Amino acid sequence: AAAIDLGDKVLIVATDPITFATDEIGYYSVMVNANDVATSGAEPRWYTVTILLPEKDASESMVDKIFGQICRACETLNISIIGGHTEITHGLDRPILVGQMMGEVQKEALIRTAGAEPGDVILLSKGICIEGTSVIAREMERDLSSRGVSQDLVERAQRFLFEPGIGVVEEARLACQAGGVHAMHDPTEGGLANGLHELAMAAGVAVEVEIEQIPVYEESRVLCEAFELNPLGVIASGALLITASPPDAEKILDRAEGQGVAMSRIGRVMGRGMPAVTMITSEGDAPLPYFDRDEVVKIL
Repeated sequence: AAAIDLGDKVLIVATDPITFATDEIGYYSVMVNANDVATSGAEPRWYTVTILLPEKDASESMVDKIFGQICRACETLNISIIGGHTEITHGLDRPILVGQMMGEVQKEALIRTAGAEPGDVILLSKGICIEGTSVIAREMERDLSSRGVSQDLVERAQRFLFEPGIGVVEEARLACQAGGVHAMHDPTEGGLANGLHELAMAAGVAVEVEIEQIPVYEESRVLCEAFELNPLGVIASGALLITASPPDAEKILDRAEGQGVAMSRIGRVMGRGMPAVTMITSEGDAPLPYFDRDEVVKIL
């Protein structure tokens, strides 16, 4: 996101396309763009969107469906739709949405991904890989059946879009209310692994993460195993990385528990220097892999 100095306040502006999913893309667009604003400590307020429709399949009902999804998501987060652009575009085989979200935050409350400090505890909300689980279940339903995955599990995974949900605005808000947040980052393409690397690179720090402390939903594990995907590299919208000093991390954990939001300690920030992420496993320590392409790309 960009942070624009307005004096006492900062305007946060973010943009993100929806390219993996074809189902519920309006909802996806609002949520992932709101996430990018919320991780700066801002409240998402204003949304615009460019909607590119496939020449062959474009219809009035398609447009109505997408805008219905957008409106419902915006109402959920109290966001105003302030403009955008819609067109039929040659060469597309699916709708493409490019959303833009804006929000405000007091200058002194601005949070940066680069803010992680040595000694910080690393927290993770919910688990991984929520968005990837929903995308796989919705886009690959027939293949999953042929691979022996039960229809009941597939349907549960499809609902991951809404429960546990791909939004992190609530988690970001409660962390800011608890106070003491040094950095926040929502892992997306490349999954949690790339999110941790991005946090380390932004702050110029080394990070250690305990693999056994990372929550992986049963539905996510089964779907990733069905296609031989590493869940650490699967698109992970719905999880939020937070770093804070140990005392402030405890305050965030307490507030999360009080509000019924799942939050786990998964690691710590070590020292400044060459950015690196080490995973601690029962078999020893090893570098956490960085994924040049999201694991979901292998099957879509």
